[in-house]
Amino acid sequence: MKSLKVITLGCSKNTVDTEHLLSQLSGGYRIVPEGSNEKVDVLLVNTCGFIADAKEQSIQAVLAAAERKKSGQVGKLMVFGCLSQRYMAQMPGLIPEVDAWFGARDLSPVVKALGCIPSEAPGRLRTDSHAYAYLKISEGCDRRCAYCAIPFIRGAHKSVPMEQLEEEASLLAAAGVKELILIAQDTTYYGLDIYKKRSLAELIRRLSAIDGIEWIRIHYSYPADFPEDILVEMARNPKVCKYLDIPLQHISDKVLSMMHRPENGEWIRTLVRRLRDEVPEVVLRTTMIVGHPGEGKRDFEELLEFVREARFERLGAFTYSEEEGTYGAIHYRDRVPRHEKERRLSELMELQSGISLAFNQSRVATRERVLVDDFVDRILVCRSRFESPDVDGEIVVNYAPELFGGVRGEDLCGRFIDVKITGADEYDLIAEPIK
Repeated sequence: MKSLKVITLGCSKNTVDTEHLLSQLSGGYRIVPEGSNEKVDVLLVNTCGFIADAKEQSIQAVLAAAERKKSGQVGKLMVFGCLSQRYMAQMPGLIPEVDAWFGARDLSPVVKALGCIPSEAPGRLRTDSHAYAYLKISEGCDRRCAYCAIPFIRGAHKSVPMEQLEEEASLLAAAGVKELILIAQDTTYYGLDIYKKRSLAELIRRLSAIDGIEWIRIHYSYPADFPEDILVEMARNPKVCKYLDIPLQHISDKVLSMMHRPENGEWIRTLVRRLRDEVPEVVLRTTMIVGHPGEGKRDFEELLEFVREARFERLGAFTYSEEEGTYGAIHYRDRVPRHEKERRLSELMELQSGISLAFNQSRVATRERVLVDDFVDRILVCRSRFESPDVDGEIVVNYAPELFGGVRGEDLCGRFIDVKITGADEYDLIAEPIK
């Protein structure tokens, strides 16, 4: 069989796309792991084109792959994903070594170009052995945030039917997956297009019934029109992690308006209070953008004060990136100087560092049930319901065979263990096993 490798860049949604694609190609090709340097007949690069840094990384990866092709280490070179979708007209002339360019919205042309038959079945060829997996429940976005290029890269919102997601989740559970992380551009929008109502809570109930799935985590939940039944499900369903990723982006009414976000500051404050009141012990993750056009010093000070009050357990922040084709790039001047954006970002993250440290320290001496993700240098790398992989900190446990009944550290990966938290810093926690 001919050999094939995929290099995946960007977010977890791209990882899911790659795994769906590989499931359709594995019957006709020998799949080579991404980390391998062996010569391959076909190399695919799944690109990201969201912001400037991601685009640069994708271009560099394609150029490196082109050099490998020149040296004879790669036969055919094909590129797909967000970058090629966004710049389909320009890219072929810039990197002629690439044999074919494909977009991000439909993988069937890639499958056909490689001589395989596209399938609608929810196959998935995992690219890792973790006990968690991302489940992409919809594609595209109907929102029109002024700073975001996703709608014209990925297209309009399109939900995946529940039956298809149940089948995919069952396959993942049979392969040893214990945690499903629900992702989309906007998970709370799920179902509006095909069921004519927001249906995320119903989907969660159906996924909860699958044997082997023990945790369900919600990411990318848009705050506007947040469904009440999600809070009910989080509060009463023991499989749903009391953890919510809800990108708020800002709190200033002026900045939110210029971002084309439908909610205002008071609405956001009320939503955060509701989340805390209706889902006790919920851990909230959010993201903020600093330096957006229109953000003055008072707007930034309001953002800092909001973060002090809300005390988000997890918070990530980014400086505004002007992306061509977006409303912001066309209609706004990128007014805030780069050095001022960086200063604001540093100040916000310093504030959040103290909040994160206080939250982690409050957990010292508590007991947690954790999922073991990895075993490295006699350390078990774990997470509780309150940590999501890749974006949050970890819980580390020193391994000794006698503490685990002689079970090898490698064999604990993918298992749940009970621990007591013994130490904490801003990001990570230290724990010991409970006998």
